[in-house]
Amino acid sequence: MAKLAQSTIKYLIEADFTTDGIIERPDIIGAIFGQTEGLLGQDLDLRELQKTGRIGRIDVDINSEAGKTFGKITIPSSLDSSETSLIAASLETIERIGPCSAKVNTTSVEDVRVLKREFVLDRAKDILRQLVDKSMPTTALTEKVRETVKTAQIKEYAGLPCGEDAITADEIIIVEGRADVLNLLKSGINNAIAIGGAIIPQAVINLSKEKMTTLFVDGDHGGDIIIKEMMQLADVDYLVKAPEGKEVEELTKKEIFKALREKMSIEQFRVEPKTKELKEFISHGSKATQPSLEV
Repeated sequence: MAKLAQSTIKYLIEADFTTDGIIERPDIIGAIFGQTEGLLGQDLDLRELQKTGRIGRIDVDINSEAGKTFGKITIPSSLDSSETSLIAASLETIERIGPCSAKVNTTSVEDVRVLKREFVLDRAKDILRQLVDKSMPTTALTEKVRETVKTAQIKEYAGLPCGEDAITADEIIIVEGRADVLNLLKSGINNAIAIGGAIIPQAVINLSKEKMTTLFVDGDHGGDIIIKEMMQLADVDYLVKAPEGKEVEELTKKEIFKALREKMSIEQFRVEPKTKELKEFISHGSKATQPSLEV
């Protein structure tokens, strides 16, 4: 019998059968061909359809129990849907298999292409999921490239990390560490230089005397200490502090530029504590001079 190529299968006919005696597989195959012969005309004769490859190999699954035989018949078809349905219906005309009475019931005609499409869809989902897991989103990839480029632009001056414009620019921003310089680079600020430790380097002191200098420190106690030290040793023109509890390396681009716009001149910084003390003194004095009310 001709075997139908898997690539040409369109439908799969499945039918159940039962007999009142013991039979073998050749009995079932013989009954299928013999009792359907001429039923649907020459064009749909099973033998001819198998010869031309339009009907594939007929598979039979057999089980016997208590003197009876039952099982399943499977027939692949490359015919169209109406012709396949006729073949499926013709199986139910089989009344005897071998020497035994039999009953055949067509249980299903499945469109193999639907099953293939479902498989392709499920498999495509798996492949896409793996691809997404392994791939980096475009935005993240862009950010990684940008960060790599900015990191490559970090330079050194007297052993201190700095932006590429820190030496040539007329103005510099002094920060605490390398991570701060990198964060400013990501935001497009290329004239920062880091102190790199608790002790103010002489190179930074010298630069502060040559250039317009802004000191940008973390919003913590350590930042306050650096401000006091820089005011004693260097020539600082402006002061900027990160928001309370935040470090310069943690700030977003928006936060960085907002802080720089609100920078304070060194003169304002020196006057501010005295102004605050004066306001407190005036406020305290006004409360002390208010007459008490007697009841």
